[in-house]
Amino acid sequence: MRCSSKITGADRNGSEQCEESLHGVDVYNDKTGRATGRCLMVLDPRSRELLLLLVLHDGCLQLIGLSRPPPQDVLTRTGVQRRSVVSITVWQAREPGAPLERAERPMLEPALDELVLEVLHCGLCHSDLSMLENQWGVSSFPLVPGHEVVGRVVQVGEGVDPGVIGQLRGLGWICGSCSHCGQCLGGTGNLCPSLEATIVGRQGGFASHVTARQDWAIPLPEGMDPAVAGPLFCGGITVFAPLIDEAVSPTAHVAVIGIGGLGHMALQFARAWGCEVTALTTTLAKAEEAKRFGAHQVEALDNLANLSGRFDLVINTVNHCLDWGAVMASLAPRGRLHQLGAVLEPIQVGAFDLIMARRSITGSPTSSPASLLKMVEFCVRHNIRPLVEHLPMDRVNDAIERLRRGDVRYRFVLDAAAVAKG
Repeated sequence: MRCSSKITGADRNGSEQCEESLHGVDVYNDKTGRATGRCLMVLDPRSRELLLLLVLHDGCLQLIGLSRPPPQDVLTRTGVQRRSVVSITVWQAREPGAPLERAERPMLEPALDELVLEVLHCGLCHSDLSMLENQWGVSSFPLVPGHEVVGRVVQVGEGVDPGVIGQLRGLGWICGSCSHCGQCLGGTGNLCPSLEATIVGRQGGFASHVTARQDWAIPLPEGMDPAVAGPLFCGGITVFAPLIDEAVSPTAHVAVIGIGGLGHMALQFARAWGCEVTALTTTLAKAEEAKRFGAHQVEALDNLANLSGRFDLVINTVNHCLDWGAVMASLAPRGRLHQLGAVLEPIQVGAFDLIMARRSITGSPTSSPASLLKMVEFCVRHNIRPLVEHLPMDRVNDAIERLRRGDVRYRFVLDAAAVAKG
């Protein structure tokens, strides 16, 4: 998709203020060269601040980014019938590295197949930090992070059963997919080429409300505590996916590198799956706690060279470089390294590390709605819970700074209803 370079006033018969407030460009399909819609930029007539960006496609109006509601008469001049806009509270960063500020922000009512969650709890994830610092180059500001949401359904769009209003649901990294491509129809919607991420180009869960496609807002089963469930919908499914999506045998010997926000849940899942579980850590002081999470053995990570050929699966949750040769050598024949930590540097592995014993390396971006449903059921059945520390939502900046320092055991959850004291 591309935009034409010609900028024209949106209302040639309108006032000078309208000429300044609303500008548009045609949107073209790169393959066909044909115009497919209209992109509108709404500017403050005095400060020239970009108030919001709208895309008009097939008569539908979408808000791509916004900082505050534009004047009603400006939106009216688009000539497009739009969904109503409500005001919500968000915690947003105005630029990379900036602290989050409380603000009011407009939100469209839910579209086809969408629902709105009133946020009750939202976990804080390392991916939120990466987005706030724009480490991956996909952040847009102002940015509202938060993608480990538990909330109550308060509004539904067309195509969603009104009977779900009042349900408690969880929302993770993914908030939507196309539902009609081969990946979606084949049950791997997390690989959809049109995937919508909850905090990429959208407003996330550090807010009073958040919108998602109904398939990706997962009902909480009876017996699951909503106050601690949030981290399951990103961190939890991240470490559950290597087991369920890769059909790991319950007789496998599984190693987990890193006993942190991801690792402490991976140990619980692998143990409940029936596997022999080894925790690999740089901090042997965590050994007893790792065993309580489910590890049968705890080994020092720098002792990996002495564990040759031992593991059928190594789940690596850390996001920094390791001795990759030693990691690969620790795998049994046909063993697999499953990489979850977002290491920004290339993973250096020799060809013979793979060839001689048919070892392999895989990774996964969360998982499908079906796997999410199975995960929450599995958690209730085996009493799997993330270990969390609660803070009120208005102390989100404290949580961010502590997470940067590694000062949390093991996940933060921000509670929307709680208010900081003092």
